Amino acid sequence: MAAFQTIKPTARQLAYQSWEFGLFLHFGLRTFYEGYRDFDPRPMSPEAFHPEKLDCEQWIGAAKAAGMQYAVLTAKHHDGFSNWPSAYSDFTVAQSPWEEGKGDVIREFVDACRKYDVKPGLYYSPYDGSAGFYNQDAQAYDDYFVNQITELLTGYGTIDVLWFDGCGSEGHEYDWKRIIGEIRRLQSEILIFNMGDPDFRWVGNEDGIAPVPCWNVTDATEISILTDERERLEGGLWLPAECDVQMRANWFYSDSDEHTVKSVEELMGIYYSSVGRGANLLLNIGPDREGVLPEKDTQRLLEFGNEIRRRFGKPFAALDPSESENGRWTYTTAEPQLLDHVVIQEDLTNGECVRRFKLTVITAKSRRPFTVYEGTNIGHKAIVRLPAMKVRGVMLEVTESVGVPAIRSLSFHYVGR
Repeated sequence: MAAFQTIKPTARQLAYQSWEFGLFLHFGLRTFYEGYRDFDPRPMSPEAFHPEKLDCEQWIGAAKAAGMQYAVLTAKHHDGFSNWPSAYSDFTVAQSPWEEGKGDVIREFVDACRKYDVKPGLYYSPYDGSAGFYNQDAQAYDDYFVNQITELLTGYGTIDVLWFDGCGSEGHEYDWKRIIGEIRRLQSEILIFNMGDPDFRWVGNEDGIAPVPCWNVTDATEISILTDERERLEGGLWLPAECDVQMRANWFYSDSDEHTVKSVEELMGIYYSSVGRGANLLLNIGPDREGVLPEKDTQRLLEFGNEIRRRFGKPFAALDPSESENGRWTYTTAEPQLLDHVVIQEDLTNGECVRRFKLTVITAKSRRPFTVYEGTNIGHKAIVRLPAMKVRGVMLEVTESVGVPAIRSLSFHYVGR
């Protein structure tokens, strides 16, 4: 099967996987229309767009403080409103009263990312509800698509991620060869999400949960929440998964859903089910109508970041990954030590080799070896959560692999509650 092929990632894909945790930002004209939904028939006017206290540095400063390494902003959502003054549309910030029509949300966002050393990404919906010719003239729409993407990739310096949402595009034929060719020509190192010529893929749900196992190689992608159909790929490709999930019930800001802000406990569960299964986690917060992240969401984000650091920032021990014997890595301690987490990272430079592994502990009193966990893939990161136990040693053993497995890091933790 495709997942078992020894296909190697690019250096850029490995870099993306090391980012692990990012901020998703849904913000635009529909922020100012309470209750607006995807493909809502209600007309919207740029006159409503007026974020008087827009503060992208507040967005990205919070992301940085929470330990996020990248951020993705909706440059254009399905409604077609452009968060920059696009020359190819009259449905943009230039037609709004904000900054007297001279504002540019993308510019402020990218500048904030540069200030805080956070990788900037832009979400662009291929479907555009404001373009009346979307379904009437495919070539004209492809021209529009290319022209807008060119603006985004030539006006703001290096963009690390271009995030294509397939929602609304079901059954539509884009000239991907042309579109992707222009993207790669303009920014050869950009990472493309899920469509055209992807570098990473959607996990297939909006709950923040990666499956078990979650292999890095796949032969199909799921492009839209509106269909179960999968887009087949030519052979297997290295496409690491990303889990996108909301902080609260809606992607865009709403007055009515503050009570749905997730608890730290739930967010940690999502973290285990995404980053802990080798996927990236992209957590969404919708800036409010003043242009700032809501206070409750921001506070919860910071609490979440602090809890990640509390649990995994200071392992009580770590092994030099080079110290292995016949596919085994062994940690021993003279004094019994409480253990409840083991964090393993595979060196993926030459592909994903590990197919099965197990963890064995040496018990504190009897000093006998007992297998306490068996898993399939390790991938970028496997966080193994165990009942708290006192041990005198832990052994990681790769029981099945393709090629010679290499471990990048192996650490041991006791986090308590």
